[in-house]
Amino acid sequence: MHRKPRSTVGGVARGFGRGWFEADDLRRVLPFFSLAFALVAVITQPSSAVDLALTAVPVAAWSLWAFARNVPLAAVSVAIVVPVIVVQRSGELEPVMFNVSLLAFAAARWSRSLAAAASLGLLAAATPVLVAVVQDPMEVATGIWVVAILFIWVVGRAVARQERLVKELEGTRRQLAEQALLAERRRIARDVHDFVGHGLAAVMLQVTSARHVLRRDADAAEDALRSAEDVGRRSMHELRRTVTLLRSDDDAGVAAPVPSASEIPALVDQARAGGLAVELQTRGDLSRVPSGVGVALYRIAQETLANAARHAPRARTVLGLELADGRVVLRAETSGPVVAESASQRQRPHHGLIGMQERATALGGEFAAGPTPDGWRVRCELPMDDGEGR
Repeated sequence: MHRKPRSTVGGVARGFGRGWFEADDLRRVLPFFSLAFALVAVITQPSSAVDLALTAVPVAAWSLWAFARNVPLAAVSVAIVVPVIVVQRSGELEPVMFNVSLLAFAAARWSRSLAAAASLGLLAAATPVLVAVVQDPMEVATGIWVVAILFIWVVGRAVARQERLVKELEGTRRQLAEQALLAERRRIARDVHDFVGHGLAAVMLQVTSARHVLRRDADAAEDALRSAEDVGRRSMHELRRTVTLLRSDDDAGVAAPVPSASEIPALVDQARAGGLAVELQTRGDLSRVPSGVGVALYRIAQETLANAARHAPRARTVLGLELADGRVVLRAETSGPVVAESASQRQRPHHGLIGMQERATALGGEFAAGPTPDGWRVRCELPMDDGEGR
């Protein structure tokens, strides 16, 4: 069975979101770095038992901060900086100072505000200066340590910014996916309403006519039933065409047949054959209408004629199409008696009008519909550029 490849954009965003910079993984690694610095210092530079014990204090502070989420970094920074300064008074155990670099990175990466990150970063950068003060003679390269700590702080800020960008990208991806899903649902709803709704409405109209004349005029009843059968067949054809269109992304070799503006005269003929008094007036070559615009025009005309047959079957409808100045205008006026709606029908949402409005808006056009003293009027104006490109 053929399956479409999964989108890599969402996978990349989710991969970043759950990756190295996600949160706790990197945070829990810091105590092990601190432990490594302490072991290197103890092994390479033997010192007094007190100093050796002090090297363990930053490791414990990092462990507390990394695994207890409610402990703020500012609270443990003193337990990191003070032991580092004290053990440097003899000029030995210099690898322990890498804990200050970790402090600069953690402050830049996890601080809730820039002020807090800058404050802890300055504390970390000032530590080599304080070490130089307590050492006699001074054996630490103060300038190199300050520059390195500030560089690590900048790296931490870059990592924090990267995480924010990844989160924003993930949020944007979700929003786009939700919008695409909503747009697809609306498109399917419009298509189902156009195909199934119109076909069933026309079939029910013919069946009702046949039922009314069944006992009085068998020939008229047979004609109505035959017309209902024809409408049902056309509706099945339209439904198959819609399914083909919806599946066209899965089956690349299947062309997706769609209606065009040139098929509107045939649509009017079908409505006239169903008993609707409708007249078509055209000005311009309908074959010049781009496919995307043509689909919208066809569906709007189809919905207009279906509404006329449903709500004003004994009225007269004039459907006009005019191409001029790079735009196409559809006008429809229904004049005559209108079937009164029940209270439940008036409260029901008008999905047909909503669908026509959405089709026109999607192509940058204008749509208006409303009652007139004699019936109902629909007007739609669309630009003649390609709706598919839009």
